[in-house]
Amino acid sequence: MTRNSIDFTQKAVEMVNITKKFGNFVANDNINLTVHKGEVHALLGENGAGKSTLMNILYGLYKQTSGDIYIYGKKVNIDNPNVAIAHGIGMVHQHFMLIPPFTVAENIILGMEPTKGLNVIDMQKAIEDVREISKKYSLYVDPLAKVEDISVGMQQRVEILKALYRGAEILILDEPTAVLTPQEIKELIQIMRNLTNEGKSIILITHKLKEIKEAADFCTVIRRGKYIDTVDVSKTTEDELASMMVGREVSFKVDKKPMIPSDVVLRVDSLVAKDNRGINVLDGLSLEVRKGEILGIAGIDGNGQSELVEVLTGLRQAESGSVYINGKEVTNKTPREIFESGICNIPEDRQKRGLVLDFTVAENMILENYAKPQFSKGFRLLEENISKFAKELIEKFDVRPNDETLKARALSGGNQQKIIIAREVTNDPDLLIATQPTRGLDVGAIEFVHKSLVEQRNKGKAVLLVSLELDEVMSVSDRIAVIYEGKIVGIVDAKEADENVLGLMMAGGAEGEK
Repeated sequence: MTRNSIDFTQKAVEMVNITKKFGNFVANDNINLTVHKGEVHALLGENGAGKSTLMNILYGLYKQTSGDIYIYGKKVNIDNPNVAIAHGIGMVHQHFMLIPPFTVAENIILGMEPTKGLNVIDMQKAIEDVREISKKYSLYVDPLAKVEDISVGMQQRVEILKALYRGAEILILDEPTAVLTPQEIKELIQIMRNLTNEGKSIILITHKLKEIKEAADFCTVIRRGKYIDTVDVSKTTEDELASMMVGREVSFKVDKKPMIPSDVVLRVDSLVAKDNRGINVLDGLSLEVRKGEILGIAGIDGNGQSELVEVLTGLRQAESGSVYINGKEVTNKTPREIFESGICNIPEDRQKRGLVLDFTVAENMILENYAKPQFSKGFRLLEENISKFAKELIEKFDVRPNDETLKARALSGGNQQKIIIAREVTNDPDLLIATQPTRGLDVGAIEFVHKSLVEQRNKGKAVLLVSLELDEVMSVSDRIAVIYEGKIVGIVDAKEADENVLGLMMAGGAEGEK
């Protein structure tokens, strides 16, 4: 099939007047969406706006309360994912649905295994099929590699190949760049272009306006469950998209008043730690964070950022070196002892490390403080006080839906993140560690998070920001420490930081002032 032979006027997907209710809560309110063959169509909205709900309806995970769906002009009834797959719809979820100990090939063919003889799986054919399909779409992967041993970007390729193996012509990508490095994001955008050149249609759920401008042809905006507009991406700006999404003008600039940092809150001296393979991943790392400053750590993923935060929060043992909080050594103390010394953490993985998904929003809000007299008496939790406390945080931090009795897993990823930020900031720590704090958040929520971090700094607190988003590190930080192969290779004043110089340092090619 050549691009010239594809009918790009053909409607691949039509969702007409889709409404979805969960009890009294209206997640989707009469939404319309049209996606043509061979286009990348972005679906943009705030956290909790109803984007994932709408796509879960298209993929058969939910059933719409009312409204109709048409695939290539034919009205269809999609009541489970198998029906969606039969209609050529594939979905790559934000949290991958792979089995880590299985190989790439085993994950891709799962449920559709080629067989020989008496229903024996023909693994040789499976491996050949995977090689063939990966070559066809320029999605090169090693069929024999175990999923647990490959990068996140490669795992995403496996998810896309899994959908293509099942015959997908329409691909839904839910927040596909949330866990990717900048290089992997560029590769994904090229992959999307390759797929649309083959006539595939892609629906891209994302909060990242820059990526919509780079990757999408059209963009449909929904806000608080309602359809706002569909626009030609080439004819609109990031500012216009942001305003449509949140219903007001959004500032992309982080306003910070000048501060003179004072006493050292966090001091790390010559820290050495091993990764899960027993290899040194922190190699004599040293840094300081002072009261009244945000120190940002910039680096390419995999250079020791995660392990540094794990050592600082008591989740990984240091082999040697020291960690001090307000002059008191806390090296290799327990997480509880470290928390009580004045450190709070917004963790990198909100679902694994930040929340108990089957606890309610209210219960997650007091996870670290349940033993305080205001929340418990003897062995009994004071439900009324906990509920009141949670309601206040929900309102202040705009957590949606505003229902403290919901289980945390029922909320969107961005609103799960807001629960964690609300809890950690309210603990009033001496040092707030924020690891990927805006991952998966919309521009309005990002603006709020950045203000929250700056507010901590303005109160005279110390903030350690660890982010793979170089733009974020440069705009929020007062000083920037560049990490490379487990060491801080340079520290620069954020006001004088140059993106190209920082990029060179991140690749190990230059050194800044220490």
